[in-house]
Amino acid sequence: MAEPQVNGVNGHNSDDEEEKSQRPVDIEADVKEMERRKRVEAIMNSKMFREELERVVGDSICETGADGISALLSDVMHIKQGGGGVPSGVIPINDIRGLESMAYAKGEKQLRCKLAAVYRLIELHGWTQGIYNHVTARISQDTEHFLLNPFGILYNEVTASSLIKVNMQGETVEEGSTNFGVNKAGFMLHSAIHAARPDIKCIIHLHTPNIVAVSTMKCGLMPLCQEACLIGDVSYHSYRGLTVSEDEREALSKDLGPNNKVMFLRNHGVVCCGSSIEEAWLMTFHTVLAVDTQLKMMPYGIDNLVLIDEETRARVRGTHEKSGQFGFPYWFPVP
Repeated sequence: MAEPQVNGVNGHNSDDEEEKSQRPVDIEADVKEMERRKRVEAIMNSKMFREELERVVGDSICETGADGISALLSDVMHIKQGGGGVPSGVIPINDIRGLESMAYAKGEKQLRCKLAAVYRLIELHGWTQGIYNHVTARISQDTEHFLLNPFGILYNEVTASSLIKVNMQGETVEEGSTNFGVNKAGFMLHSAIHAARPDIKCIIHLHTPNIVAVSTMKCGLMPLCQEACLIGDVSYHSYRGLTVSEDEREALSKDLGPNNKVMFLRNHGVVCCGSSIEEAWLMTFHTVLAVDTQLKMMPYGIDNLVLIDEETRARVRGTHEKSGQFGFPYWFPVP
């Protein structure tokens, strides 16, 4: 019996099969797929990825219980598909994930997250002035590199990966995840202090109206409250316009001195420093409280104000430093 014909051709066409078997494969596509699978496999087998995944799952269980895992996975899928897994207008501080962490030096990821968190805290307290002012953190005492914000983004937009790494000469070491540069005046101010004081790891620069008001007073910051004692002795630097010259760098470091960690910039603002990011933040917090208190008392006249004597100030500051708790001078270890 003859084989059935389809459109005048045998139903089983050996020539077509032979042509298909000889057709070249898409080698380039296969290579790309193999590379993609290798990257995925490397991430899945990474200890860092497993630890990060365990942390996220653990946090979800603590916050929402076991049922929260389903919601977490749903959110992940939603984000992958282009949905809004993060609340509108909120940008995560830690945007360094998985193998991206390996590009940073030991401890740098945590340092970046802490520094970005300080920018968010300043934003929450209403101490920002648009894209201006700066907060910097030295990578380590062994390097001249420090991190600061890209000039052009708001404080609530600063993330761990967006921070720019520069050296003391103003050269960009790592540009971060944005295409913004560094503000020259901000660099000059911070590099001058970082270069002169290796003991300082973090510098916060603010000029809120109350800080500027006190910086213009001939009396400066007065010892009127406990917060003024906690920040210790303060320095003063005369206003000379924007900080853009080399001469200004020398004057800044000289006026700050070898020990003080708070310096008022006359008619301008303040810089608060710390041997850690935490200390710099608490020095800033106490400074803001101290200037606010002083301005509330000034209308009553300086003659009516009771100043804290020098001996008491030294004792309060000494207790604070010995505690090592940055803001909790009356903390005592439990036996």
